[in-house]
Amino acid sequence: MTAETASVLTARALLLDMDGTLVNSDAVVERCWRVWAERHGLDFDEVIKVVHGRQGYASMAVLLPERSMEENYAENREMLAAETADMEGVVPVRGAAAFLASLEGLPHALVTSADVPLSTGRMAAAGLPLPAVRVTAENVGASKPDPEGFLKGAAELGFDPADCVVFEDSGAGIAAGLAAGMRVVGVGPRAAEFGPTVQVDDLTQVRVSVDGDGALRLTFG
Repeated sequence: MTAETASVLTARALLLDMDGTLVNSDAVVERCWRVWAERHGLDFDEVIKVVHGRQGYASMAVLLPERSMEENYAENREMLAAETADMEGVVPVRGAAAFLASLEGLPHALVTSADVPLSTGRMAAAGLPLPAVRVTAENVGASKPDPEGFLKGAAELGFDPADCVVFEDSGAGIAAGLAAGMRVVGVGPRAAEFGPTVQVDDLTQVRVSVDGDGALRLTFG
């Protein structure tokens, strides 16, 4: 791979988170988790710091460490159903449509903590096409910040982790990408504090081109 600078990365494949990266679903997430926090007598401001990027059961395990995983899995199913039924306010992140259009025919995958119904529903609500290759909650045994999802995405596309660049917004997701041995583009203000390789305000600041050897060149700014 060619030398890189802070304003340019090269890769062979891109692995894309969904919520906060391609789709802004904050309104739904906050509504559903506020109800959950009130049910359990927890401070919503502390709850919302934990939930971004993780599967629901993993967030619950952090927030209610004394509770059984069986209860977490059961409430996670309820949470997924509630989120899937609520698409009000789900919109694309700025630049997401053009960014995905620029990736048509290039190696990329969706790697999300959402399950198939939720990811399908939110991408549709935001008017965005689903990548052909998708790693969802059903495909992994461990939630972000575990790197399993990103490693599976790289394997599915047929590339080494070091040749992949992750796009993420959350602390858990950025940690997962870095743990997978990948470079990470942090998307949005939430990402900046978690040490991504590059940080952008939104996807209007990313341009994708293809080098002569087929490498993807990402230019930022």
